[in-house]
Amino acid sequence: MTSTPGIDPRGPRFAATITTVLLLVATFLGLIGISTARTFGWFAYQPLASAGLGSGTWAVASASLAQRAVDPGFLLTVVIALLFLWGVAWPSTAPWGVVFRRFVRPRLSPPTELEDPRPPRFAQGVGLFVVTVGLVLHLVGVPWALPIATAAAFVAAFLNAAFSVCLGCRLYLLLQRAGLVARGSTAT
Repeated sequence: MTSTPGIDPRGPRFAATITTVLLLVATFLGLIGISTARTFGWFAYQPLASAGLGSGTWAVASASLAQRAVDPGFLLTVVIALLFLWGVAWPSTAPWGVVFRRFVRPRLSPPTELEDPRPPRFAQGVGLFVVTVGLVLHLVGVPWALPIATAAAFVAAFLNAAFSVCLGCRLYLLLQRAGLVARGSTAT
């Protein structure tokens, strides 16, 4: 068995709090952007589409690739995806982890126990996958893909931030029990 150094479990929860806020804003921007808008000829009016009035086409489907790529919800989601990627590929230098270790943890009492860093890192990968699917589907013109993906990631981040329930970590442990992820011991 290999030994994995433990991490302060409050660090991933701190990162999830910031990620929750970013995902909430991205979801809001996705809901008011071209992903959910309908066009009625030359006239586009979101409240009509939300009320089910009119038979317009989806704005995202008729928008050019450049218009889809500069949508504010899309751009913020790209930033979030890059932050998830950073957390997966280089967790020791990920921005929220650095902020936690440098500014927050010194003001807290030492943790009572350390946790295995692999489940939170896997959870970052799940978040990356979810928002990347939303980004790709948005770019190809699928209506509602972006706000649904960011909302799903928001729910997972919120559960971690507010209740310390990490869905990606639980998925990791289920995969580990099924033998699909290697087991290892954690040094505490």
